[in-house]
Amino acid sequence: MELWLPLDSYELQHRYKYQALYHALRDAIHSGTLEAGTRLPSTRVLAKQYDMSRGSVAQVYDMLLADGYVRAFPGKGTYVTESLSAYDNDQTEAVLSLSPWGERLRVLIAEHKHPHEEVQLAQESVIDFRMQRLLPEHFPAAEWKSALAAVHRSGWREPGGAAGDMELREAIASHLRWTRGIQAEASQIVLFSGSIQGITLLSQLLITEESPVVVESPGYQGIVHAVRSCGGRLVPAEVDEGGIVPQDWQARTLFVTPTRQFPTGAVLGLERRRALLAWASKRNSVIVEDDYDSEFRWGGRPIEPLKVLDREQRVIYIGSFSQTMPASFRLGYAVLPRSLVEPLLAAKALYEPVSPALLEQRALARFMTRGGYMRHLRRLTRLYGERHDFFVEEMKRCMPQAFTMQPGDAGLTIYAVWNGDSTSYEQFTKGIQEQGVLFRDVEQYRLIPGHSAICFGFAHLEKTEIREGIERMRTVWEKCTFSFQ
Repeated sequence: MELWLPLDSYELQHRYKYQALYHALRDAIHSGTLEAGTRLPSTRVLAKQYDMSRGSVAQVYDMLLADGYVRAFPGKGTYVTESLSAYDNDQTEAVLSLSPWGERLRVLIAEHKHPHEEVQLAQESVIDFRMQRLLPEHFPAAEWKSALAAVHRSGWREPGGAAGDMELREAIASHLRWTRGIQAEASQIVLFSGSIQGITLLSQLLITEESPVVVESPGYQGIVHAVRSCGGRLVPAEVDEGGIVPQDWQARTLFVTPTRQFPTGAVLGLERRRALLAWASKRNSVIVEDDYDSEFRWGGRPIEPLKVLDREQRVIYIGSFSQTMPASFRLGYAVLPRSLVEPLLAAKALYEPVSPALLEQRALARFMTRGGYMRHLRRLTRLYGERHDFFVEEMKRCMPQAFTMQPGDAGLTIYAVWNGDSTSYEQFTKGIQEQGVLFRDVEQYRLIPGHSAICFGFAHLEKTEIREGIERMRTVWEKCTFSFQ
């Protein structure tokens, strides 16, 4: 059955046909015309129906995927994301009007939405420097299918309850001892449907109404939303080139990314790490350490997580497989102090008495214990390391004066501070958007003012795409008049 969209009316509003298709699909999702879970037509079918190239339709699907409107499952198709089409305005307002937390939820929903900016693109192709999930071609699909089949043949096994599959928790514990130096037992590890679920549940457990919670600025907005949803009062902590700046905060909870600060990439030195632990001991506080992408390291000495230095069981370590497994595979985990295991499991059991995706959990355990996961990591690290170095070299060659970059020894993004004033930054960013270059403005990650900066993702791009994107930025940079400091 064909998907009908009022594309003619959208073409009157947008310069390019692929833009019209993007907005038509996005509005159909928001209105509920395309319901949650609906499978979208293949790029071939949609291209034929609307007289477009398959490449243009694929580009539209990529834009919807990047903005979170759809999810792609290799070999199965592209589906409307479960959580988005539920945000029909009338239904949402009806629900919020009945909730005692309605006003707060309205603010959270408004802040969480990131509407696609209206820009008139001068290029037929988009170069997207925003972070994206692992591309299918970078994953050993045959080896993974073999692990799934082996687990399926092994038959039924007692589920692991809310904590998740025991074999996988044991495999994670072994992996952390080998790669991170974290000495933890499987009984201290709890699995989640993505790290953000773990962060949210921990927030519900640790945070009371109006209690102060320290978060980094700039920092991960998922943490900010989780804290606000629990009624916590945000205490922004300054971040400099050395990471979070320790202070004697009057708070009982701290969220921090010490191994590779998000988004700056700064590594927290030993002196500051010890200062944070001393603060936690003095204030009888809990530190939630989010180690989001330091699996990938291509230089320098491996950095020990804060959890390794923890002698008083005050640090909760959060890890994730989101950057190493396909987009459809959502799994995160927490390494907990023993005193918090039972309280967190009791809270999690209210939502998930049995951990979901047990077949995939057991397959991942097999994948890890047989060495497949580490081989996969090594391949990705080599690939991403080459792209990291290429991006840095091209930026230095093409625009040496525009940015001060803070490349590191690990991670999937590069933090670049704009060397000009705010007016020239607005001029530059508007120009590169018109040239089809998409990026993450660091302003969206701030709670306190800071200098203009961009967070560039590079791991998902081919070298030709990286060079093309930088060349487009250089074209804008050379044509405009900038005021540099």
